Amino acid sequence: MKILSFKRLNLDKMEKEVLRQELVALLPRLRRFARGLTKDPVIADDLVQDACERALERLDQVRKGTRFDSWMFRIIQTRWIDCLRKKKVRFEHLSLVGDKDSSDSIVDGSTGSPDENIDIKRALKTLPDDQISAVMLVCIEGYSYSEAAKILEVPSGTVASRVGRGRIQLGKVLFSRAEGERNEQEVREE
Repeated sequence: MKILSFKRLNLDKMEKEVLRQELVALLPRLRRFARGLTKDPVIADDLVQDACERALERLDQVRKGTRFDSWMFRIIQTRWIDCLRKKKVRFEHLSLVGDKDSSDSIVDGSTGSPDENIDIKRALKTLPDDQISAVMLVCIEGYSYSEAAKILEVPSGTVASRVGRGRIQLGKVLFSRAEGERNEQEVREE
């Protein structure tokens, strides 16, 4: 491990412009990752915007040897965790105040009926946040387990475990839906 890889870059204008261009090219992947985390396209767009603002303000903090895309995914992950923590504090405050009805609707999150068509996006919503992050980075963004582990700041074995559990859960959700559709088709044919 080189000591130089941990020193901050002193970026000139041209290097900052190159990073800005990389950021623009990275936006679709960042949005996809954020949508997987938040399960809501509007919140995801806000999260990406917040992460981009934060990155642009802190371009001088990019370290030599750091992959820019990994740095951006980590910023999104961290900002999302911060957002969840704020919501948890607000939820606890609401519960203490006694606004039980509105807090139940926040926690419930069930917005659809069982008859709705479940696709990959909806199947992802069934996963816990830690599994969504791991599945999104490894299966959708194409990171290796070790790269995803660095982004999420957990051991690579933890990422492998989360991805494995996530894949199993996704398979169950998608398979059960496919079985239900097949049974409906057989009933119609009879």
